[in-house]
Amino acid sequence: MDIELSQKKVEALTSPRNVVLVGASDRPGSWAARVWRNLNEYKFPGNIYPFNPGRKELYGQTCYGDFTSLPEKPDHLVVLVPAQHVPGILKAGAAAGARSATVFSSGFGEAFDDSATELGRQLRQVIEETGLAVSGPNCMGNVSGKASFVTLTEDRPMKPGAGPVALVGQSGGVMIFVSHALEERGMKAGYLITSGNEAGLSVADYIAYFAIQDEIKVIVIYVEALKDIERFKQACRYAREKGKHIVAIKLGASEAGRNAAMAHTGSLAGSMEAFEALTGELGVARADTLDDAVELTELLAHTGAPSGRRLAAVTLSGAYRGLLLDAAERNGMEFPKLAQNTFDHLNKVLGVGSLVSNPIDGGFGVLTSKDNYLACIEALQADPNIDMILLQEALPREPGSARGESYIRMVEDYIVNKAKKPIAFVTLTSHSQTDYSRALRHDAPHVSFLQEANKALRVISVATRCRELEAMARNAATEPAANEAQKQAGQALRAAAANAAKTPALNEVRSKDILRSYGMPIAPEKLAQTVAEAKAAAKEIGYPVVLKAVSADLLHKSDAGAVQLGLASDADVEASWTRIETNLGRHGFKGKLDGMLVAKQVKGSLELVLGLNRDPEMGLVVMAGMGGIWLELFKDVAFALPPITREKAHDMLAQTRALRLLQGYRGSPELDIEAVVDGLVALGRVAADLGDSLRSIDVNPFVVMPKGEGATALDALIVLRE
Repeated sequence: MDIELSQKKVEALTSPRNVVLVGASDRPGSWAARVWRNLNEYKFPGNIYPFNPGRKELYGQTCYGDFTSLPEKPDHLVVLVPAQHVPGILKAGAAAGARSATVFSSGFGEAFDDSATELGRQLRQVIEETGLAVSGPNCMGNVSGKASFVTLTEDRPMKPGAGPVALVGQSGGVMIFVSHALEERGMKAGYLITSGNEAGLSVADYIAYFAIQDEIKVIVIYVEALKDIERFKQACRYAREKGKHIVAIKLGASEAGRNAAMAHTGSLAGSMEAFEALTGELGVARADTLDDAVELTELLAHTGAPSGRRLAAVTLSGAYRGLLLDAAERNGMEFPKLAQNTFDHLNKVLGVGSLVSNPIDGGFGVLTSKDNYLACIEALQADPNIDMILLQEALPREPGSARGESYIRMVEDYIVNKAKKPIAFVTLTSHSQTDYSRALRHDAPHVSFLQEANKALRVISVATRCRELEAMARNAATEPAANEAQKQAGQALRAAAANAAKTPALNEVRSKDILRSYGMPIAPEKLAQTVAEAKAAAKEIGYPVVLKAVSADLLHKSDAGAVQLGLASDADVEASWTRIETNLGRHGFKGKLDGMLVAKQVKGSLELVLGLNRDPEMGLVVMAGMGGIWLELFKDVAFALPPITREKAHDMLAQTRALRLLQGYRGSPELDIEAVVDGLVALGRVAADLGDSLRSIDVNPFVVMPKGEGATALDALIVLRE
């Protein structure tokens, strides 16, 4: 990605010298009429030229029919003509000197319209050939507050101007509603971009531009699909280096990847999980809802994310203490015990009617004394057990709350001059704002006003988690060079990938051979072609053993009765061989049988699933969680992007309920967690080395033994990428 080129193009789009309204119309309510009105109403400083070959005059001024007749070179084109005319308009406008365009028109294949796909290809080709900076097609216009440039078709009143937030998304409606919600909270969006289908400029280009706008603190994006994941990664990392926070909204999850998957990993990892794994490592905070996006923006624009999950709070009621404690447990945050020095000091400061704990119930002790209130804040700031302080307070919405207003001003002053840890106000419920409360909020720009305990702690948790993942990604160790065994395994897999269209899956033996070379623990086993070979293998391995049919065409062996357990003698092996052949016939198996696998029977304490899956948008993601019969029932799984360091592997397990079982639950022995970490790191190595050839890897079950006894992959399936 050429960062400087992206910035130059978005600058041309958002700060044009003049605007040519192509497809100008005075039909009441039309988008053309709305754009004309908004450009004038919000006082765009450049010239605005109506353009329509069928009209000589519009809006009381000359209407132009070709670009050469304009009084000056066109700079920005607002395109509101049928789709088939758009490529020609852009080509002619660029030839006349235009630098940018906003294409409102739809009909370029965005609604699964195959007949319009060719038109979309033509549009992209023209954009590439001309170098025009194009937002859209299928968008609703844009707002650049600094440039007083408003082509957004919104007919409700707006207040464009410089602000700390930039909005960009593929849904104009979503961006408009988020903008209104931010305005309600007293935060102005300095930019609002509806990027549409992104045939030209993409969300990555806009992020790169907003990263160098000094006034922007938070970039809010709405993403339906990422067309170039590497550009997106580069832009996000660049923005984070520039100190910008990014909040992402991605509603819904893709079914395409799951429906196409041949392994459990694919059926569990959809777009959303992969997107979360990606964005977290990029320092992008994903919001579940539009309300959460607004709340996150409030937090990040005015307070920022805490360095850890340990909270302290000063409340004005005992009931609110309970609400905060419940919300903390629900959202993975904690209110730890205060340091003894803090506890002793506050007991001296606060009198009868206050409860010194965490959260603190200040009661009348803080309601009636600013000194006590400030003493609580200072004590919590000095407490080494605390990462962030929450204060129960709401913005007054009308005159008459002198105490509340004075406390807000005192906290703002304290943050500016003394605070080392983030401080935020939190209210009991969500509520609206007034001009009066927004004026107060304007005078306290260094503290956030979060609404409702559970929502507030939810977004604090999201911001904290994002910070944790970003730090782990920065700490990722460089992978060592592949050894000889891995090189040979890689060559074999790439050779198989050449025939993936015919045989996309490797059989169990070939899958395990590749994983073993990368460090995945595999139990002793041997492939047999005859009953005699199977008996010999069983004696060599040692009874009891397992017998399994091996075929790339047999993905779920247990369903076909192709697995026999607990074989303790030669007679058991012979009988099981015959039984598997019979079961396969009854099951209707018509594929190629590569033999029978004789494997050491392993008894472990816990069955996990480890896996790797290629998401259509985000690429490869690694998965870990509860396996065996619990896999599809509980879906207790976690995801991360490769490479997988030991730190990242431990973090993945910490996101699952399986960790409690691994640690020893209700008297059960502690299991070999480090062996699970070894398996995840091995999968990360496979992804780093062979990722281009892989669609998915499924290791299920991955059996974990007691601590110090290791773990082993009992079954494995590698599915190749066509």
